[in-house]
Amino acid sequence: MIGAKTESITPEVVNNALKVVMDPDLHTDIVTLGMISDIKIDGGKVFFKLTLTTPACPVKEKLESEAKEAVAKIPGVTEVEMESGAAVAGQRRLPGGKEPVEGIRQIIAVTSGKGGVGKTTVSVNLAIALAHLGARVGILDADITGPNVPLMMGVSDYQPVAKDNRILPTENYGVKVISMAFFVNRETPIIWRGPMLDKAIRQFLRDVQWGELDYLIVDMPPGTGDAQLTMVQATQLSGGVIVTTPQEVALMDGQKGYAMFQQMDVPVLGFVENMSYFQPPGSTERFEIFGHGGGRRIAEAAGVPFLGEIPLDTTIREGGDLGAPITATNPDSPVSKAFIEIAKQVAAQVSIHTLTPA
Repeated sequence: MIGAKTESITPEVVNNALKVVMDPDLHTDIVTLGMISDIKIDGGKVFFKLTLTTPACPVKEKLESEAKEAVAKIPGVTEVEMESGAAVAGQRRLPGGKEPVEGIRQIIAVTSGKGGVGKTTVSVNLAIALAHLGARVGILDADITGPNVPLMMGVSDYQPVAKDNRILPTENYGVKVISMAFFVNRETPIIWRGPMLDKAIRQFLRDVQWGELDYLIVDMPPGTGDAQLTMVQATQLSGGVIVTTPQEVALMDGQKGYAMFQQMDVPVLGFVENMSYFQPPGSTERFEIFGHGGGRRIAEAAGVPFLGEIPLDTTIREGGDLGAPITATNPDSPVSKAFIEIAKQVAAQVSIHTLTPA
């Protein structure tokens, strides 16, 4: 039982020791960021809680190790016990800002300038990777006329139900899902004008019982059209992730996606290069079928982060077709690790944009 404090070790002394530990992304010490709480002292034993800004923190192990080491260096400390957790902060409410979605802390739009670059594949595996890392996640399929998220998430047969006049999303792999595909026959084309798309997206935001989510991933349709405009007008986005492939035409369209977010005052969290290279099983040789490095170059030219590259791999396509995404079925594979690392970088960028003073 933790009891009386000694004269030499006090909460103030512990906090001062922990101020040397800096978050490398936020460039601020963990005490000032409010990550330290519940300090208890019993003789030479010290207990404290470390609450990170996201369960997907890419420097989690580093901060945990440095925090324990900092306290262990205090004269008289014989034992350090630390409880580590995470709490995703909600978006800052801007003066005259758009109404947030109840229960959802951060909304991330995943888009591409053109079709065929694997945007939905990235959206689905990003959502699953964030859930794998401990976050509460949902995915909204905003590609109203070409909804593919249910197929990739393995929930194509879901029949929507309502509770308290709100639609209940389905859930798989720890991710809540809503899509227009649940409301129409698979063979029925959705031929809608802009106002109908607008209404559907707004309903998916406001009339779905999402519950408490750390991140809502929005799988946008390709291009820069009505759906993108509606999403920006309907609520405050935490930021956008732009998916591209190495070939020149995809890079040109990726730049258009970047320009769109800029014009709409949406932070660009970074670029993901999909189909970056092909590596045959059992081989160390890489084949750059569509070129390589273009995503990194346009990210550097735009002054935004390059979030990572995803190889061209048949297991990604097979998992998507079967409703068994690779990040869910084989999280230890090299491809899954690439998605998980991208998820960490996306979460870090959301924290930076949320917690860094404007």
